[in-house]
Amino acid sequence: MRDVRPRLAGDGGFLTVQFVVAVALSLLLLSALANLVVFQYARGVVRAALDEGVRAGSRATAAAAECQARAQAVLDDLLSGPLGDAVVLGCADTGERMLAQADVTLRAWAPMVPDWAFVAEATAVKERLP
Repeated sequence: MRDVRPRLAGDGGFLTVQFVVAVALSLLLLSALANLVVFQYARGVVRAALDEGVRAGSRATAAAAECQARAQAVLDDLLSGPLGDAVVLGCADTGERMLAQADVTLRAWAPMVPDWAFVAEATAVKERLP
């Protein structure tokens, strides 16, 4: 049986270009979504580290250094590496409250995804000795 379809000259390989562009755009979108998920995870870790830090620092005999050490330990456990290096923690004891703050700058993986910078804070009432 003969092939009755007409052959057009110069149409060979045209679908390959479309396929490569579609795959590249799909991978870019997947990378952006994965970056968003990692940013949300990092935000949760920073929040947990601050909460844990002020909880440890709010004891009556605790100092701001204990808050700082505990928050840094949680951060090192859950967000190590280059992502965790972008977090700067600080604690302060006002006498009535223990305050913790983190300045965070998360760098994006893909060039079209913006970096994300935010400041997170946590506070706890300081215990008093009887």
